[in-house]
Amino acid sequence: MSDHDGPWGEPRPHPPRADRPIRVILWLLLLAAAAAGIWMLGRALPGQLSGADLAYVWLDFGLLALVSSGVVFAPRRRLGQLARYALIWTGVATAMVLGYTFRDELAWVGLKVRSELIPAYAVAAAPHTLVLNQSDDGNFYVIGAVNGSPVRFLVDTGASDIVLSPADAERLGIDVASLKFDHPYQTANGTGFGATLSVDRLAVGPIWLTQVPISINQADMETSLLGMTFFKNLDSFEIRGGRLFLRWRG
Repeated sequence: MSDHDGPWGEPRPHPPRADRPIRVILWLLLLAAAAAGIWMLGRALPGQLSGADLAYVWLDFGLLALVSSGVVFAPRRRLGQLARYALIWTGVATAMVLGYTFRDELAWVGLKVRSELIPAYAVAAAPHTLVLNQSDDGNFYVIGAVNGSPVRFLVDTGASDIVLSPADAERLGIDVASLKFDHPYQTANGTGFGATLSVDRLAVGPIWLTQVPISINQADMETSLLGMTFFKNLDSFEIRGGRLFLRWRG
């Protein structure tokens, strides 16, 4: 006999299961035990379960109630499917807890991967220490910020100044055409001329300087230069094993 009276008929209701009241009682006892465990954990670790930690604990409790209720109230023929769902939700909850627990480590791994793919992004290797990876051309590049706007610099410890290319200067809103290029300096290609001015803020990661003197090159440049005006404010810098270490006092 089919469960349906016809192709469009409603399925016949399943008879109530004799063991369902027992399962409901066991389910309530399970939730009560979990809630009691959370309460005891809060008493044993005063001040530790608060804010986001407490929110994650109660989120897991809600997932436990949701998944276990499906097992309690489902017909027997769906228990296998619900068991699979329970495993999936358990995996999701476990991943969320582990992700929150190791959020700092995961963030560092993400920064490390980014620095390998884009060497110009510095990574914090220790307190007050940044590391830059060497690029394929053998130079070091770094993504800094001038007055809040990103600028890609070529690290040049042989240059005395921080030099912006005309393109970067215009992107920062500087009227290059109105500048007076009367500051001579020697380059590998001969004598060049630049215009001097000061920017409010220059930052490389957590390292930042204020009222920084810079030069804007008159001729076009492939990239701006980060010279000794920046590096002399550090505690130390060194190149070791294809990496540039920048250290500062804070």
